[in-house]
Amino acid sequence: MTSPIVICGAGIVGLASALALARRGQRVTLLAPPATVPAASADVYHPRVYAISPASQRFLAELGVWDAMPASRITPVEAMEIHGDADGRVELNAWQAAQPQLAWIVESGEIERVLLQAVRMFGIAWLTERCVDYRQGAVQTSAGDWIKAELFVGADGASSPLRTAAGMQHTSVPYNDTGLVVHLNAERPHHGTAFQWFRDDGVLALLPLPDTADGPQVSMVWSMHDAQAATLQALDPDAQAAQLEQMLLHATHGRLGRLQVRSKLHGFPLTLDQGRMTAPGIALAGDAAHRVHPLAGQGLNLGLGDVEALARVVAEREPYRQAGDERVLRRYQRARAESVLAMRVATDGLHRLFGARNAPLAWLRNAGMRWVDAAPLVKRYLIDGASRN
Repeated sequence: MTSPIVICGAGIVGLASALALARRGQRVTLLAPPATVPAASADVYHPRVYAISPASQRFLAELGVWDAMPASRITPVEAMEIHGDADGRVELNAWQAAQPQLAWIVESGEIERVLLQAVRMFGIAWLTERCVDYRQGAVQTSAGDWIKAELFVGADGASSPLRTAAGMQHTSVPYNDTGLVVHLNAERPHHGTAFQWFRDDGVLALLPLPDTADGPQVSMVWSMHDAQAATLQALDPDAQAAQLEQMLLHATHGRLGRLQVRSKLHGFPLTLDQGRMTAPGIALAGDAAHRVHPLAGQGLNLGLGDVEALARVVAEREPYRQAGDERVLRRYQRARAESVLAMRVATDGLHRLFGARNAPLAWLRNAGMRWVDAAPLVKRYLIDGASRN
């Protein structure tokens, strides 16, 4: 017999959903294949890292998992340097808003590992099957069984089988960009600073990681046009590394000295996804509900915000309402509407603004960056706003 709430998906958002709901007294069951996290050693880091906002950090701490991650694998971000495509530049420092950090850079594998441990310690039920179909308040598993529940939570990623099976409205618009990620050795220390360059060939970000035996380390996220990314990905590893290192030296103007590839290059397509977050008896969270451009690094933070809001709304519902009651789900949709819309508009707007090659517009956007950099109150507003996401 399953629980009143079934979580489809066992990634970060799925595991966090199960844990958050269980900690609020809800009976939940995970429906997903067994989750495994590749082992990482002292000098080998998981390929995907996330910038965790202060709001997400507080939520993970409330779930009891933040302190379970080794402090040696978490890098506080104390400053940001944002460069336009000309002379525009903005520097943000945590002290400008009287905060100790702007964010924390954490490996996806470390977050998954501690969430898995917490889910198992909490004794949350787990059906190791996949969701393959949905009809009238029940999902069919890959074993052929039909499972009923008051509420199904779709935390099963951007291609969400639950969302597809339920026929929920959803649109996905390609940016025609590829997100390239790789870890790099840096010649110069990063001093806890995250760097970002808006360029003709996309948006380049370098995120600080803990130093290794080889010296300073950063993680690259380069939103590169598909054709250029495909050419780079098609090269053999040695030629690829040499080409990427040369491109980085040019793109960063040597800000961190020479950057040396230290891991495999990974790529993923970038899309703008949006649609309804709820349907009768269904709530979507994370990438299953929405995806935004990674230039602000807010994708996972939005997903964790979904989880926090859903757990609160479900736990605080009236005793006579089921977890999947239409009014309960409307409250969840309303609770997330503003944050999701604001992030979608901001990231898509910035992508379009810096993607336009119009000369007057180029001057205006870089002039705007210079104005922001000279306005301490505006900087504080930006930092405060980001810390709440």
